[in-house]
Amino acid sequence: MSDERAPAELPAEIREAVPDWEDEYLDRVSDRLLYNYDLEKDHRAGGERWDLYGKLRVRSQKQFFHPALSYADHEAEEYLFARRESRPTVAELERLVDLGHDLADERVVPDEEHFGTDFSFVLVADEISDDVREFVSGFRDRTLLKFGYHGHYEVNLVVVVPEKEDHVASEAADVAEAFTLWDDVTTPDEGLLSRFAKRFWQ
Repeated sequence: MSDERAPAELPAEIREAVPDWEDEYLDRVSDRLLYNYDLEKDHRAGGERWDLYGKLRVRSQKQFFHPALSYADHEAEEYLFARRESRPTVAELERLVDLGHDLADERVVPDEEHFGTDFSFVLVADEISDDVREFVSGFRDRTLLKFGYHGHYEVNLVVVVPEKEDHVASEAADVAEAFTLWDDVTTPDEGLLSRFAKRFWQ
């Protein structure tokens, strides 16, 4: 993120819409996310509670001389779900992948304007076991809709251990950058959502 301003520099209506987290780590993460996501805490989805929830929406529109004469409209979204899970297991992660597919059935509207939707699950843990690290690092789950004519959706996984400054993320989980507070994102090689944006604009 090239412009990581302090939250106090944002317009008051944006700051007031962002909740405060008692969890200091998640509260600091929200300071990175609030520029791009609509954020909630204690959110329920798929019958489960999430400490932090975010929604990102990007719309591309090409115009022919005038905004009313638009064409090639496309939309991309990301749904972010994060919570504390002391010792995540591969079975738990597989269950979250299934939840991602269930949420896609509920939330994705497959049509010509849909480009892509990401469902990203982040578990804040005390440790990362070897099997979890192996599972997440090699994970990629992308589903084409109508052979790609109606876009796609993707399930992403991240496990992060803030106290040890350690994390593992699946291949397309760009949001992991917001959760690695020990890394400087003021001048990154790629911005917080750069690869997501590249996939959208290409």
